[in-house]
Amino acid sequence: MSASPTALGDTLRALRKARGWSLDHTAAATGVSKAMLGQIERGESSPTVATLWKLAGGLQLSLSQLLEPSQAPAAPPRPPERRDAHALRRQPASDAMLVAPVFPYDPAVGFELFELTLPPGYQRLADAHVTGVSEYVLVIAGCLDLWLNGSWQPLNAGQALRFAADQAHGYRNSGATPTVFHNLIHYAGSARATMAASPGGT
Repeated sequence: MSASPTALGDTLRALRKARGWSLDHTAAATGVSKAMLGQIERGESSPTVATLWKLAGGLQLSLSQLLEPSQAPAAPPRPPERRDAHALRRQPASDAMLVAPVFPYDPAVGFELFELTLPPGYQRLADAHVTGVSEYVLVIAGCLDLWLNGSWQPLNAGQALRFAADQAHGYRNSGATPTVFHNLIHYAGSARATMAASPGGT
């Protein structure tokens, strides 16, 4: 399932205006061109996962706050919450990866959880996140290569890896079948404080 370009554009515009930022300022903060920002806000372009990460980083938000901005944290005590990854899967723009925001960012716990599906041959390199962000990866099906510290590290189904995400990293499926893995992104210290202070944050 693809995220609605119109909904994402409305969200981006609201977040930008809440900060009092111009398109020029937003372009400088995110590394996304002014022209592309305008196209996204008008619903004329659906950004790739890499562009979404740039927007989230520049706006100091979690990725899920862009994908599901209206999600509000539940006040304790919390009732059980069931979410269906099958219904939540979406394909950002022309990117072949499927993304399911299983549990969007919750400031009470400081993390968000995704299910990611990579088709055979898929590879994506990601820029470093802000200091204080860690990723926890658990492979559910297939095989996954993680790019860390200048080399690919293989993981098979049932294997997991935790790493500091304030460094360049990447994901690759070198197998013949789709790779499915859970990716928990935890925001600690200054990263979590920044998220809490961001206008438009949950």
